[in-house]
Amino acid sequence: QVQLVESGGGLVQPGGSLRLSCAASGSIFSRNAMGWYRQAPGKERELVATITNGGSTNYADSLKGRITISRDNAKNTVYLQMNRLKPEDTAVYYCKLEERYTSSAYRNYWGQGTQVTVSS
Repeated sequence: QVQLVESGGGLVQPGGSLRLSCAASGSIFSRNAMGWYRQAPGKERELVATITNGGSTNYADSLKGRITISRDNAKNTVYLQMNRLKPEDTAVYYCKLEERYTSSAYRNYWGQGTQVTVSS
Protein backbone atom coordinates (compact mmCIF):
# COMPACT_ATOMS: atom_id res chain seq x y z
CA GLN A 1 0.00 0.00 0.00
CA VAL A 2 1.31 3.41 -0.97
CA GLN A 3 1.18 6.25 1.54
CA LEU A 4 1.78 9.93 0.92
CA VAL A 5 2.76 12.37 3.64
CA GLU A 6 2.71 16.09 2.89
CA SER A 7 4.44 18.84 4.81
CA GLY A 8 5.35 22.49 4.49
CA GLY A 9 2.00 24.20 4.51
CA GLY A 10 1.17 27.11 6.74
CA LEU A 11 0.40 30.80 6.94
CA VAL A 12 2.37 33.16 4.74
CA GLN A 13 2.02 36.83 3.87
CA PRO A 14 1.18 37.93 0.33
CA GLY A 15 4.34 38.00 -1.73
CA GLY A 16 5.97 35.34 0.37
CA SER A 17 7.16 31.85 -0.49
CA LEU A 18 6.49 28.31 0.65
CA ARG A 19 7.95 24.94 -0.19
CA LEU A 20 5.72 21.91 0.07
CA SER A 21 7.06 18.38 0.31
CA CYS A 22 5.38 15.03 -0.23
CA ALA A 23 7.07 11.76 0.62
CA ALA A 24 5.73 8.52 -0.80
CA SER A 25 6.32 5.19 0.88
CA GLY A 26 5.40 1.59 0.16
CA SER A 27 5.64 -0.48 -2.98
CA ILE A 28 5.63 2.08 -5.78
CA PHE A 29 5.41 1.17 -9.43
CA SER A 30 8.47 2.51 -11.23
CA ARG A 31 6.54 4.30 -13.96
CA ASN A 32 4.67 7.06 -12.19
CA ALA A 33 3.91 10.71 -11.90
CA MET A 34 3.68 12.76 -8.75
CA GLY A 35 2.00 16.06 -8.44
CA TRP A 36 0.08 18.68 -6.56
CA TYR A 37 -3.53 19.70 -6.72
CA ARG A 38 -5.37 22.25 -4.66
CA GLN A 39 -8.89 22.89 -3.50
CA ALA A 40 -10.14 26.21 -2.22
CA PRO A 41 -13.36 26.50 -0.19
CA GLY A 42 -16.38 26.15 -2.43
CA LYS A 43 -14.30 25.26 -5.47
CA GLU A 44 -13.35 22.08 -7.27
CA ARG A 45 -9.96 20.49 -6.90
CA GLU A 46 -7.60 21.75 -9.59
CA LEU A 47 -4.22 20.87 -11.00
CA VAL A 48 -1.20 22.77 -9.76
CA ALA A 49 1.68 20.80 -11.29
CA THR A 50 2.85 17.27 -12.01
CA ILE A 51 6.19 15.64 -12.70
CA THR A 52 6.92 12.17 -14.03
CA ASN A 53 9.66 9.88 -12.77
CA GLY A 54 11.49 10.84 -15.97
CA GLY A 55 11.32 14.52 -15.08
CA SER A 56 8.63 15.74 -17.47
CA THR A 57 6.61 18.53 -15.92
CA ASN A 58 3.17 19.99 -16.42
CA TYR A 59 1.99 23.24 -14.85
CA ALA A 60 -1.33 24.97 -14.53
CA ASP A 61 -1.19 27.90 -16.93
CA SER A 62 -2.36 30.34 -14.27
CA LEU A 63 0.55 29.43 -11.99
CA LYS A 64 3.43 29.28 -14.47
CA GLY A 65 6.26 31.54 -13.48
CA ARG A 66 5.45 31.42 -9.77
CA ILE A 67 5.82 27.73 -9.02
CA THR A 68 8.40 25.02 -9.60
CA ILE A 69 7.87 21.31 -9.13
CA SER A 70 10.76 18.94 -8.61
CA ARG A 71 11.33 15.45 -7.29
CA ASP A 72 13.95 13.23 -5.77
CA ASN A 73 13.38 9.76 -7.17
CA ALA A 74 15.73 8.15 -4.68
CA LYS A 75 13.57 9.49 -1.85
CA ASN A 76 10.23 9.17 -3.67
CA THR A 77 9.63 12.77 -2.72
CA VAL A 78 8.11 15.59 -4.70
CA TYR A 79 8.50 19.28 -3.91
CA LEU A 80 6.53 22.36 -4.82
CA GLN A 81 8.23 25.73 -4.55
CA MET A 82 5.70 28.56 -4.57
CA ASN A 83 6.79 32.18 -4.86
CA ARG A 84 5.02 35.54 -4.89
CA LEU A 85 2.04 33.97 -3.18
CA LYS A 86 -1.34 35.64 -3.43
CA PRO A 87 -4.43 35.41 -1.22
CA GLU A 88 -6.15 33.46 -4.00
CA ASP A 89 -3.53 30.74 -3.57
CA THR A 90 -5.15 29.91 -0.26
CA ALA A 91 -6.31 26.30 -0.42
CA VAL A 92 -5.70 22.80 0.78
CA TYR A 93 -2.89 21.37 -1.31
CA TYR A 94 -3.01 17.66 -2.03
CA CYS A 95 -0.23 15.43 -3.21
CA LYS A 96 -1.03 12.74 -5.76
CA LEU A 97 0.92 9.77 -7.01
CA GLU A 98 -0.27 8.17 -10.23
CA GLU A 99 1.08 4.75 -11.04
CA ARG A 100 0.99 4.25 -14.80
CA TYR A 101 0.78 0.60 -15.86
CA THR A 102 -0.24 1.22 -19.48
CA SER A 103 -1.53 4.18 -21.47
CA SER A 104 -5.01 3.50 -20.15
CA ALA A 105 -4.42 1.71 -16.86
CA TYR A 106 -3.34 3.63 -13.84
CA ARG A 107 -3.96 3.96 -10.12
CA ASN A 108 -4.03 7.11 -8.04
CA TYR A 109 -3.05 7.69 -4.45
CA TRP A 110 -3.75 10.89 -2.54
CA GLY A 111 -2.25 12.51 0.49
CA GLN A 112 -4.31 13.92 3.31
CA GLY A 113 -3.69 17.52 2.24
CA THR A 114 -1.85 20.46 3.74
CA GLN A 115 -3.37 23.88 4.30
CA VAL A 116 -1.78 26.92 2.69
CA THR A 117 -3.13 30.27 3.81
CA VAL A 118 -1.94 33.50 2.25
CA SER A 119 -2.98 36.45 4.36
CA SER A 120 -1.61 39.55 5.97
